[in-house]
Amino acid sequence: MPRSALRVDAVLVQAVIAGALSFAHLHDLAAAAGQDGWKAWAYPVSVDLLLVAAWRRLRTDGPSRLAWCWFVIALVASLGANVATAGLLDLDDVPAWLRILVAAWPALAFMGGTLLAHTPTSPEPDAPAPPAPDSDPVPEVEREPAAAEQDPGPDPVAVPAPEELPALPTAEPAPADPAPTPPPAVPVPAALVDHARKVADDHHTRTGTRIDTDTLRARLGVPAPMADAIAAQLT
Repeated sequence: MPRSALRVDAVLVQAVIAGALSFAHLHDLAAAAGQDGWKAWAYPVSVDLLLVAAWRRLRTDGPSRLAWCWFVIALVASLGANVATAGLLDLDDVPAWLRILVAAWPALAFMGGTLLAHTPTSPEPDAPAPPAPDSDPVPEVEREPAAAEQDPGPDPVAVPAPEELPALPTAEPAPADPAPTPPPAVPVPAALVDHARKVADDHHTRTGTRIDTDTLRARLGVPAPMADAIAAQLT
């Protein structure tokens, strides 16, 4: 026989034993709290059904506060009955608070079972997966505009034939500028010319070069036009 089959059988046997003991403990506690006859047998059924309903809600719809809350309540009721009937509680003299809990259990179990069966679940939407990056992105190529979309430009203008062109007026040549007139001669006294000649000779003797117009004008103390006229006569 396969090992998996033995394991499943062992689990079933263990579940039957635990369920039977828990069932008996809940019955004894309910009977000690004043619930005799068939009512004492209904209590363990109610606790086990609430425990199974909460566990099924957890397995089917996923973890939720509602399912975990009622699962813990049913588990505490079952474990509490097991511990209370283990000699820690006098079943012949059950305290008043325990009698109140046992009496209120049917309404509490009915409310829990109704909420577990009829409360809709709102599963959280899965977060969208991020887009995978392109391993080899293709560069975008700019498309050239089609020839039909290009501006055709202005319409061509008809050019007349050379024989059809009108005769253009011939521009007359501009008159040439007249030759500049020489400046009027400045009258120079003969005595001044003789004096200037002596000054020029003296300058040539001392320097070995001919006297220029600026030096002659400075030596004679005359204006520039007269100095030019005197220099012209000395050449």
